[in-house]
Amino acid sequence: MSSVLPVRRSRRAARATAALALALVCGFTTACTTGPDLSDDSTTDSCSWMAQPGDGDGRSVILVDDSASAFGASTGARGLDYTSMLASLVADMLERMDTVSIGAFSGDSTQITWIAKDRSTDWKKDNADSGNRDERKREAADCLTGYVSTAQKSAPISSGSNILGALESGAEALNGAKGSRNLLVLTDGLSTTGCADLRTAAFRTPEEIGAISKVCTTRDEIPVLTGVHTTIAGLAQSATDQPTATPLQRGWLTDLWKGLCQNGGGGACSLPSVTFAKAASPRTASKTPSDPTVRYGDGKVQAYSLPGAALFDSGSSKVRSQAMPLLTDIAVSARTTTGSRVVVYGYVDPRGRPDNDHRLSQDRANAVRSVLFDLGVAEVSAYGRGLAVGCPKASGAAGMTEEQLLQCDRRVDIDIIGK
Repeated sequence: MSSVLPVRRSRRAARATAALALALVCGFTTACTTGPDLSDDSTTDSCSWMAQPGDGDGRSVILVDDSASAFGASTGARGLDYTSMLASLVADMLERMDTVSIGAFSGDSTQITWIAKDRSTDWKKDNADSGNRDERKREAADCLTGYVSTAQKSAPISSGSNILGALESGAEALNGAKGSRNLLVLTDGLSTTGCADLRTAAFRTPEEIGAISKVCTTRDEIPVLTGVHTTIAGLAQSATDQPTATPLQRGWLTDLWKGLCQNGGGGACSLPSVTFAKAASPRTASKTPSDPTVRYGDGKVQAYSLPGAALFDSGSSKVRSQAMPLLTDIAVSARTTTGSRVVVYGYVDPRGRPDNDHRLSQDRANAVRSVLFDLGVAEVSAYGRGLAVGCPKASGAAGMTEEQLLQCDRRVDIDIIGK
């Protein structure tokens, strides 16, 4: 049976769980491509030798994003087959004869389902014959492929995915390694929870990447990757029933994750351009949680940036009556835009208490959302972004006074996204 390990998303929690004890997993469905079920520890098969400690000092973790965006949210959808390009991604692990753990992740709390824990790929140990060593090395490759296959067939524990959380959990699992530490994350990169939630991202500008990075830093959600060689593969490659990224959007997503990885101290961040095949058949799971969809910012966007003074008193999240005509105009525009959805982002300026920044920005976004609902807008999402990272270029920030800049910092941005 697989073990599920929930990990909380905060740096303090990360420190508290640095010595996390991860349970050894012995349950598999198709755990090895060349051998029988490994759920019986007494079974002797071509993968059982990997349960014994090897002499190599290196450790590696392979994490598979098993969210619906990667493996399909609808009946008949075919997801990615991460095993189709796995050989090239694990070649160095095998050469180093690393001890490897494999798991699947999903959900906001970064729940890791460990498929295999501490499997040695030391194909040399107690194996002097060169021919036998070659065979043992092939067995190790086949078994790693089988473990990843099991991971990608597992049902998500909960809806969505938090990829930054997965990076943190993977790094924590490598704590204590004496040799090299290596983390391979197989994911489409479409995080839908946490600070890097991309459901409403525009996928357009470097400024947006900078804003996301600032939010993640402020919330203390950047994982510590110092000393960990991190590889992220599969970006912008999703199941057949998911939106498709353009080349520019794929490049934006690559830049985002490279930056977030490097911000975590991961100087050795690799994002290889590998293309995974689609699975031969849909994943069969009795209860797959519904997943929010990342639309890649498709659709025409009408953007409004409203200074805080036009909406709220200082330190307040109550919408001023003077703001109603402006919000009414925006609501009418949203109602008359075919198939539109509205996204509200709240920000605060640097004058408040840091521990209150996110709550106040979320309260302000929620307040504007409530007004728009009351004015007949059917689909509105609200996100508190905390401390602003500067005024939008279109606002003419270069000529603003200090007070005007503060009002811009504590603004509310509203996007009307049409089909």
